[in-house]
Amino acid sequence: MLRIADLELFVRSSVLGSFTAAAHEADLLPGQVAAAIKRLERDLDVRLFARTTRSLRLTAEGELYLPTAVNVLESLRQGREDLHGNSSMLRGVLQVSAPSDLGRNLLLPWLSAFRREHPALHLRLFLSDQIADLNRDPVDVAIRYGLNQDANYIALPLADWNRRVLVASPDYLARHGRPLTPEALQQHACLLYMQHNRVYDKWRVGNRTVQVRGPLVSDDADVIRRLALQGEGIVYKSWLDVSANVVAGELEIILPEHLGEAAPVTLVCPHRKQLTPAIRQLHVWLRERFEALRTRVLSNGCTIVPD
Repeated sequence: MLRIADLELFVRSSVLGSFTAAAHEADLLPGQVAAAIKRLERDLDVRLFARTTRSLRLTAEGELYLPTAVNVLESLRQGREDLHGNSSMLRGVLQVSAPSDLGRNLLLPWLSAFRREHPALHLRLFLSDQIADLNRDPVDVAIRYGLNQDANYIALPLADWNRRVLVASPDYLARHGRPLTPEALQQHACLLYMQHNRVYDKWRVGNRTVQVRGPLVSDDADVIRRLALQGEGIVYKSWLDVSANVVAGELEIILPEHLGEAAPVTLVCPHRKQLTPAIRQLHVWLRERFEALRTRVLSNGCTIVPD
């Protein structure tokens, strides 16, 4: 008979890539984790991990079984929530992934306030511009830019009105001039960041796509925004990332008559069955704040964000 504890150790070992790390997390000995995995493999009559002295990876059977194990554990967790306690009180741990710039500078105070509203809930925040794998990484829900391209995921809208804008500091524009056409961007220092493990150097401005270049590239979009504030060049970023700097006069919008590409913000969950009360309430909480921000932007006469 399968043991729930063995399933939990299987999932955590696959996420962490190590029996030792899974043992440390569960306050067990590595040998106890290895024994649990062997027991599970014997019950299933398959080999779940390919193990060497230096690496641990899932076999093809392990990859196939992992989503099932995750769903079983989630169903059991949901069942416990339904049976115990006040259903209106959020409990447990909610693991949230978000882009670095958006997470640090906009979402962080909102998430902190959400946790204060639900003191029995613990939040774990993972801020990175790398796209989290919701089936492998220790993440319950991800906040992402762009439209959901994976039909296996559930995407709930947060800010479908958001789009990218071109901005630079007044100091940079005073030294290098203001580009008057999208093609003129090719003569400027453009600050670039990684997107989906590739340099994002093809900027869609209005109805044109411009190949740009620049001397500074980072895998952290927040770093690129900070470099723009220091006058190092032009950046093409989400309006949400730079709006506070624009309002403060630290950055200026370039080519406002050429709208940047849409950059909707969504909350992504692996499966509808995993839309827990905590995730549903977080979605409502964040959407209300994105809408309030949009209202403030429009009231200030901004034409970047559509009415």
